[in-house]
Amino acid sequence: MPNNILKTSLLSLSLLITSGQCLAWGQQGHRVTGQIAETYLTEKTKTQLAAIMGPESLAESSTYPDEMRSSPDLFWKKTANPFHYVTLQDGEHYHREDAPDEGDAVTALKMYTKVLQDKKSSQEQKQLAVRFIVHILGDLHQPLHVGAKARDDQGGNKIKVKYFGRDSNLHRVWDSEIIDNQQLSYTEHSSMLLRYIDSSKVKTWSKVDVGAWINESALLREKSYSASDELSYDYNFQHLPTVKVRLQQAGVRIGAYLNAVLAGEAIKFPN
Repeated sequence: MPNNILKTSLLSLSLLITSGQCLAWGQQGHRVTGQIAETYLTEKTKTQLAAIMGPESLAESSTYPDEMRSSPDLFWKKTANPFHYVTLQDGEHYHREDAPDEGDAVTALKMYTKVLQDKKSSQEQKQLAVRFIVHILGDLHQPLHVGAKARDDQGGNKIKVKYFGRDSNLHRVWDSEIIDNQQLSYTEHSSMLLRYIDSSKVKTWSKVDVGAWINESALLREKSYSASDELSYDYNFQHLPTVKVRLQQAGVRIGAYLNAVLAGEAIKFPN
């Protein structure tokens, strides 16, 4: 094999391996949150999003930042890498100084919210902003994307486990394996979850409070760790209800967030 082809192949493989380490909810989970979010958009928001995104649904938008992580472009290879998670110094609450110099999910969310609200932003810039907003809000509802510095386990990526006998890690179990184990399409999954979201839950969950959403994930993260590295039916029984609620909450809140942002409302971010 010629050297240049071999180098390209190795680079592509390296990027794929790297991008697989931190894909919150996986494609299935992100699409579920995007699909649920569509239900809670106002008519005005739907019109504005159609003008920005064309026929692209929020389910499609939701996976874009993960799909692009295999791109050799420096932005996707390096700059945007930490936009998918936060690491909390005290393990429980987000503080602005927790963010590294290159930024994190909160600083990226703040940046792309500003882009989406800026009338001078191009359509292409706004499209990227919508895709990141939908994706990041999904990420922040996956408990292991709100890491604790003291644990030093890369959001559970270093915690090796077997899931129903297959080699895995704790992060991957929460990203995709619990969800994929349900053997539902994302439309089936979102339809099923939507039936259990009543008006009371919508009212409670629709308050836009990014800091509170992060705190929720931090508390749930600590409950995700298991004394055993053999995870199967018992672990699923314990944590599947949490996964379902976090997908539901993420969907409702993505809708509420986009409604607020596109209505020109100021978004409060954690200090």
